Amino acid sequence: MNDTNTATNAESDTESHLSILRIYLKDASFEVPNAPKIFTEEWNPETNLELNTVITQIDKDIYDVVLNITVTTKQGETTGFLVEVQQAGIFSVTGFTEERRLYMLGAYCPNTLFPFAREAISDLVTKGGFPQLLLSPINFRALYQQNIDQIKAQIENSKAP
Repeated sequence: MNDTNTATNAESDTESHLSILRIYLKDASFEVPNAPKIFTEEWNPETNLELNTVITQIDKDIYDVVLNITVTTKQGETTGFLVEVQQAGIFSVTGFTEERRLYMLGAYCPNTLFPFAREAISDLVTKGGFPQLLLSPINFRALYQQNIDQIKAQIENSKAP
């Protein structure tokens, strides 16, 4: 899969490019620790979602972005299932300012990977004998901005006398 998003960088009049070089499933795990008993109970679970992103530079302007998603469902105190997916992509990011490059890697790339992770999770849950699980869309732009705001607040707090 090859997709290119081109934008003009106003500061340097050079073209900025983000290209998807590869999207791949790095790791997937599905566990049903209380099977088969869990299948005999009425299914009314509580679901917990955890996610984070790991960005690794693998070459000049080439980055590996891994979206880690863990979904845990519980029926009361009993774990119904636990699914973990590491959806990854290799991206070429060139011509952006440092701030814009960080945004592309921290918000745009995870947003690109999320539909693939969502599909993998849904498939694993269904194959595990549970009703289909469709994760709601996630606003990675807002999460990225929230993370930046927290970092700025920590810096300001560390400077306070």
